[in-house]
Amino acid sequence: MLLRHAVPGMGIVALATLALISGSASAAPRGPSAEPWLGAADGWAATDGGTVGGAGAPSESYYVVSSRAELIAAANNGGHPDDPKVILVRGTIDGNEAADGHLLGEQDYAPGYDIEKYMSCFADGTTWSDTTFPYCKAQRQLRTTGSNKEKAQIQITLPSNTSLIGLGTDAKLSSVFLSVNRGHNITVRNLTVESPIDWFTSWDPGDGANGNWNGRFKAMGVVSGTNIWVDHCTFSDGAYPDDQAPTGFQGRTIQRHDGLLDIEDGADFITVSYSQFLGHDKTMLIGSGDSHADKDAGHLRITFHHNLFKDAVERSPRVRFGAVHTYNNVFQGAVDDPRFPMPSQSMGGYAYYLGVGYQSKIYSEYNDFEYTGPGATNDITIWNWGGNQFVDHGSWFNGRPTDLNALAAQKFEDAKDAALETAATTGTAAPDWTALDFTTDVGWSPAQEYRYHALTSSAAVRAVVLAQAGAGR
Repeated sequence: MLLRHAVPGMGIVALATLALISGSASAAPRGPSAEPWLGAADGWAATDGGTVGGAGAPSESYYVVSSRAELIAAANNGGHPDDPKVILVRGTIDGNEAADGHLLGEQDYAPGYDIEKYMSCFADGTTWSDTTFPYCKAQRQLRTTGSNKEKAQIQITLPSNTSLIGLGTDAKLSSVFLSVNRGHNITVRNLTVESPIDWFTSWDPGDGANGNWNGRFKAMGVVSGTNIWVDHCTFSDGAYPDDQAPTGFQGRTIQRHDGLLDIEDGADFITVSYSQFLGHDKTMLIGSGDSHADKDAGHLRITFHHNLFKDAVERSPRVRFGAVHTYNNVFQGAVDDPRFPMPSQSMGGYAYYLGVGYQSKIYSEYNDFEYTGPGATNDITIWNWGGNQFVDHGSWFNGRPTDLNALAAQKFEDAKDAALETAATTGTAAPDWTALDFTTDVGWSPAQEYRYHALTSSAAVRAVVLAQAGAGR
């Protein structure tokens, strides 16, 4: 299919190039059924009217983009952002690209900011004071203004009825915070998405027992969006992996990334398929807080299938509230990996694959969990934050059947005991979920919501995912 329209500065894609996506060089009438390279989603994204993105868009709403400015202009679609449109990405688009083409960095956003000076203003890493050193107030202000300027630069929001698709095998978004904010009917396919580095990450000494660094920017974030399909994409930290970050408090690496794909605030009817999530810590968060029932309860219906989570240290995903179906995914990690070590909870670490959070309803089927190294056990597969509903059918640990239901039940009881002990010690009220019992009745079944076919062999799941998941496949 020859595209004949481009906004200023955009090229016209050749028929042979487009054939890399469609698998065919023959032109055909536009429309969801006639454009297999656009396609229609499966899983939860196939329900509630389905998800086809910009399929059926008129010829004037087809774009080929190769820069940040072109991507933003294409999303605006000539002043009609919510009309159907197809945006094809050619090569690498960098979110830090300035109008003159050079790439912005930390000192462009906040001249004079210094993270070593910022850290020195915390007494013993615990208490901030503007007067610890003469420069502390200025560093605090620079961190805030720099963060806001970086966000304004790198965040690109996809409007409704959009297909964002990579051309060929090397299409990439680098240092882009790809955002869906209340958008509907959006597909993102065949893209490598490299997480933006947060030059202005913040230290919170009260976050957890030992404090935590909190990056602000995600590779992709869905807030209140509906009918979203992410397919054949590769997510990672790209040029700025955590193991190359500087060292902060307590000898710990400074965390400069947030989630690779976070889904929050009542987002709904979403499928993530045949994608890779590689070498990252806070991989994927479903629901942003236990107190957000008004936004999230009854929503966050999401399907994950045929994805690869490799060296994804935690949150693959962590779920609150959502009715999440995860099937035929492959999870790979090692206790002693030199770059991405993953000690599990039983080893005193925090690594895990599936996070069973407050009011979550996870339906797991035929997932392949691989975890190696000294002391590796299936403890890595589940962590519990007060979720009492979880069921698994047929999953494997290191190639053998494993009883995730028994593990999930034990994790819930351990979490309950810890919460009750904390309440008794502090004289506070115990969380409401401590009055519940664990159950494998999650209150819903994927087969009653949509059609799908799950592979039932560990070897078959691994073969399909390793051969087909990710961009350029």
